[in-house]
Amino acid sequence: MARERISLYDTTLRDGAQTHGVDFSVEDKWLIAQQLDALGLDYIEAGYPGANPTDTRLFAEAKPLGHAKLTAFGMTKRSGRSIANDPGFQALLAAKTSAICLVAKTWDFHVDVALGISLEENLAGIKESTEVVVASGREALIDCEHFFDGYKANPDYALLCAKTAYAAGARWVVLCDTNGGTLPEEIEAIVREVVKQIPGDHLGIHVHNDTDNGVANSLAAVRAGARQIQGTLNGLGERCGNANLTSIIPTLMLKSDYAERFETGVTPEKLRTLTHASRVLDEVLNRSPNRHAPYVGESAFAHKGGIHVSAVQKDPRTYEHIPPEAIGNRRRLLVSDQGGRSNILAELERIGIAIPKDDPRIARLLDQVKQREAEGYAYEAAEASFELLARRVLGNVPQFFEVDSFRVLVERRHNAQGDLVTVSEATVKVSIDGQTVMSVGEGNGPVNALDNALRKDLGRYQSFIQDLDLVDYKVRILTGGTDAVTRVLIESRDGVGNRWFTVGVSPNIVDASFAALLDSINYKLIRDGAPAP
Repeated sequence: MARERISLYDTTLRDGAQTHGVDFSVEDKWLIAQQLDALGLDYIEAGYPGANPTDTRLFAEAKPLGHAKLTAFGMTKRSGRSIANDPGFQALLAAKTSAICLVAKTWDFHVDVALGISLEENLAGIKESTEVVVASGREALIDCEHFFDGYKANPDYALLCAKTAYAAGARWVVLCDTNGGTLPEEIEAIVREVVKQIPGDHLGIHVHNDTDNGVANSLAAVRAGARQIQGTLNGLGERCGNANLTSIIPTLMLKSDYAERFETGVTPEKLRTLTHASRVLDEVLNRSPNRHAPYVGESAFAHKGGIHVSAVQKDPRTYEHIPPEAIGNRRRLLVSDQGGRSNILAELERIGIAIPKDDPRIARLLDQVKQREAEGYAYEAAEASFELLARRVLGNVPQFFEVDSFRVLVERRHNAQGDLVTVSEATVKVSIDGQTVMSVGEGNGPVNALDNALRKDLGRYQSFIQDLDLVDYKVRILTGGTDAVTRVLIESRDGVGNRWFTVGVSPNIVDASFAALLDSINYKLIRDGAPAP
């Protein structure tokens, strides 16, 4: 039998951005969008054009994605205004996207209290707004806000709102549990009723996680007939978060009740990048990954001593519900980590380093990784630093240059206008081809000054780093106190848009930053084929 298609819609960059403490830059959003696109999601809702400078700039500079449809989010037309005289709606129509998602009120209580208009006027706004999006040549999606609370209060009106959107040409009518309080059995029963009026292959589900049922509610809607799931990576979202696609996707693909009936745009090969995508998001947010997260958490396949380890060594199925490799995670036997060697080999293969499995240098590299991870390094989201470490252990990293010393001065003083300012100056002494070069750079902080000084003159390698930019810099304190160990993650970019991450660890934040900067430059020299000394 042919399997039915489940459409996956990600709203990490819009609904997830409403998470307390989350603030994406434009660069953050594009990086995450590329991860989601590579994973195989069908829609990526990137934000709300016109609502803030970040989203406005993002949509103005929008580029096509490889697989996913970039989607703009907004509201149905404002009451009392024409669409032509509605700046918010016009910003949506100006966005360079192939789909537009409009949120519409479907709970009569909200129509009265929040909008202060009649139920009929609300229906007219849904109809006209949907028709205009369709006429613009874009797919129209309608998020039926508070649908389940509205259905329980006034089922006829909530359903009429959904039917109005569908009749006006909406590709997807999405039922939203906006307050997150509806339970799985209610979701399933209500969706079954809606499917009698709107075909399931035009019906979506968007739920929040306020009762910790976001994943269960999404799957309940699928069982009842909905064929699109909206959610976020790692379950980001306001209050308690949204339905967690990081759990939903592998459940759809690896649990037989769903896998035998449905398919998604995520292939088994792409599914193996899920853990990596999850952790890249955490690094972008500068927060520690949830070690106990289902599927992708560090502890999701960890076994500690006793009967569990003994049984797993004989057959992993004894204490694991899926193979961890299927989603890019790995088994951890905490008494004796048997999975490390194969993980190293897989990563070497991924970056194109061919080496026999029994090469003794593999063991040395594994020991180095374990030692450095104990010191605070994290290579999951710093693949460039891992590649350099691997190449050094394997003996094939040229010594392009050597830093003999560096010094950073930070001075607070009054400038010529009498304003109190802080100025940073760095001096770096580098040996290149037997010659010593000393460069001085200023910056708006010690790391920026170091970066400017280091890249001021690298002799014959200068042309290779002319287009190198430092685009992000994140610091994580690993231990408490003023003598804390610090991990610095740096994101770099070249002139054609390639990006890579490097990491440095030290009790001294400047030293950790400098180590990450050095890795970034050396990685680019190797990748771009700079000649060895």
